[in-house]
Amino acid sequence: MSIYALQSLAGGFLDEDLEHFNKHFDDWCIQFESYEEAMDIVQTLENQETIDVVEITPLSYPKYFFNSLQGTVYTTRQVEDKIICVIEPFIGSSFRIAICDLKTKNVRFTKTTYKSIPSIENAFANFDEI
Repeated sequence: MSIYALQSLAGGFLDEDLEHFNKHFDDWCIQFESYEEAMDIVQTLENQETIDVVEITPLSYPKYFFNSLQGTVYTTRQVEDKIICVIEPFIGSSFRIAICDLKTKNVRFTKTTYKSIPSIENAFANFDEI
């Protein structure tokens, strides 16, 4: 399920008060269920040209909902209320599988590390540790 948020071209997401932009997407940022609903609000704001409507999908959830998850996210999938993703914590490091809980906002990593994307593909595709 996608949600929509209002993002400043300079960065940051519009807060519920419709006046301030938060650096990170969080529970205080205004969210919409449809693009049209978000555009209706944009049209009521000053400086409309500096605000974009951003679609946040399950594939991009780690980027927006889990600020503690650092590194490059290569692939994600949703399993019930969790986002499972393959991440490279920093360039050149081993790949890990991260489990991001949408309800609690907790992130945990599996113990196994992988040297390459091909070596992690099977583990990711068959992951069922929930």
